[in-house]
Amino acid sequence: MARDNINDILVFLAVARERSFTRAAARLGMTQSALSHIVRSLEQRLGVRLLQRTTRSVSPTEAGERLIQNVAPRLEEIEAEIADISDLGDKPVGTIRITAVDHVVEQVLWPRIAPLLPQYPDLHVEFSADYRIVDIAAERFDIGVRHGDQVDKDMIAVRLTSDVPMRIVGAPAYFERRPLPASVADLMKHNCITLRLSSSGGIYAWELRHEGEDIEARVRGQAVFNDVSHHLDAALSGNGLAFLPEDMVAGHVRAGRLTSVMEDWCPSFPGLHAFYPSRRHSSRALGLVIDAIRYRGA
Repeated sequence: MARDNINDILVFLAVARERSFTRAAARLGMTQSALSHIVRSLEQRLGVRLLQRTTRSVSPTEAGERLIQNVAPRLEEIEAEIADISDLGDKPVGTIRITAVDHVVEQVLWPRIAPLLPQYPDLHVEFSADYRIVDIAAERFDIGVRHGDQVDKDMIAVRLTSDVPMRIVGAPAYFERRPLPASVADLMKHNCITLRLSSSGGIYAWELRHEGEDIEARVRGQAVFNDVSHHLDAALSGNGLAFLPEDMVAGHVRAGRLTSVMEDWCPSFPGLHAFYPSRRHSSRALGLVIDAIRYRGA
């Protein structure tokens, strides 16, 4: 009975953290109906409801929250100890879960991690492309990636890139119909490709800087995406102006597929950093991945 409870609690914790049977099922490799049956069986054995279910969401009840707060940390200690024991073997083993925005996964993380995997067949890396400000401890990620000024002080931070210059770009075909912008006032007359923030639901204001003054340009346009990869595609096809990291657009600018404008208005953001909790025990697998992705300089 006790062993069944532990296994079922792990399933409950996955559903509670994801706040979705669908996402938890995908993460655990199980069916939604199996997860639902396990959670209901656990609730029946404990004699309390652990999850509040509606047609749109799943959230823990008071009893479920108590289980999360009091039991989950102990199970995590057991998992960490098991990981430490696994580290005593000849090769690093385990799964490292990383959350970062899509273009960082594509252009920074994956090129550095991919060569590592053939060398260590027992190492697994799971990427989650997300624009939210993720609580990596609560959502059980091993590594998060943010700009340096966004990393919490209680985290260990490792630089991944130098500072990140931004650029405002548009296709030559777009500028055949419109004049080049030279100010924020000009930008407001342009069709700008915008980003909807998954954390707040609002539209991202372009963070510009001119003559030492920080300026938020609340631009508008016909196309709104929740990831920047589509911003690049839309800009290349001549649908508007995009505000993107220089490393995403530099090759297209050199090839003449994009034109960079208002460069004296475009700041550099603090470099990207990987961050992870300050734990007493860090696995060899985590150390191996961190060493692979850290910034090596120019």
